[in-house]
Amino acid sequence: MPASPERPPVCNYEDSDYQASFWEQGGREYEDRAEATALRRLLPATGDLMLELGAGAGRNTQRYAGFKRVVLLDYSRTQLEQAQARLGRSERFIYVAADVYRMPFNAGLFDGATMIRTLHHMVEPQLALRQVRRVLQPAGIFILEYANKQNLKAIARYLLGRQAWNPFQHTYVEFAALNFDFHPVAIREWLEQSGFQVQRQLTVSHFRIDWLKRLVPTGLLVGMDSLASLTGDWWQLSPSVFVRSQAIGQGPAQPKPASESEFFCCLACGHAPLTEGAGGLTCPACGQAWEYRDGIYDFR
Repeated sequence: MPASPERPPVCNYEDSDYQASFWEQGGREYEDRAEATALRRLLPATGDLMLELGAGAGRNTQRYAGFKRVVLLDYSRTQLEQAQARLGRSERFIYVAADVYRMPFNAGLFDGATMIRTLHHMVEPQLALRQVRRVLQPAGIFILEYANKQNLKAIARYLLGRQAWNPFQHTYVEFAALNFDFHPVAIREWLEQSGFQVQRQLTVSHFRIDWLKRLVPTGLLVGMDSLASLTGDWWQLSPSVFVRSQAIGQGPAQPKPASESEFFCCLACGHAPLTEGAGGLTCPACGQAWEYRDGIYDFR
């Protein structure tokens, strides 16, 4: 997709085997279990409607058990098909192919949202965070994970002259195409500027070292990581950081929608609700249409 002020470039995982090659076959059990621990500590006990941004193949979706319904959003349709194969079709899970920068949801719809291993692909992170705040209810909970440029490995490499970029500078760094590391101070500032109040920070994946993962039992590493993560409000030196924040200020809180079609607004003109038909959704104001096929809404 070409870049523009309105449509920043998107990292598209279409037709990717990321779930299998990276998570299931890539020796990432430690990282997965460490992230599960962080989510258990940060997630609200209960909720009505959760928005999972960058849901991918649904690796984390079942961890949102306290929420009555979950909307899985990803730009890749094939990733959502994998999530659907994992989770099945039911009223509890709603699959939406869409751009985080232009989300097709009514303002104030969700009381919870997560963005795990997704912000590091955002060339316009502040725009993405503003969109998250728009669709959250006042007091809604947002759990963000980001790749931390100020981690111990990056600091050591910089001090030894093996790395050009400075991990202490607040600007973010693009270490590969559409792959970014962020500074903790910048993340907190962006959250506050977007209408969030930071409540808690957890540092995660402290022991993300291949030889260490081979030598030390995974359960022991996860336990050690769980203890180390409790220092997250004091310092952030791990490669991954989880932040729980709360939406502050005024804003609409949508009444419980009677149908899924009432979740959405028109991306072309902003009209809501959309009209539900056999093949998808249509805007009654401007005529723009979006496909609904095999259980997946497509707003790309």
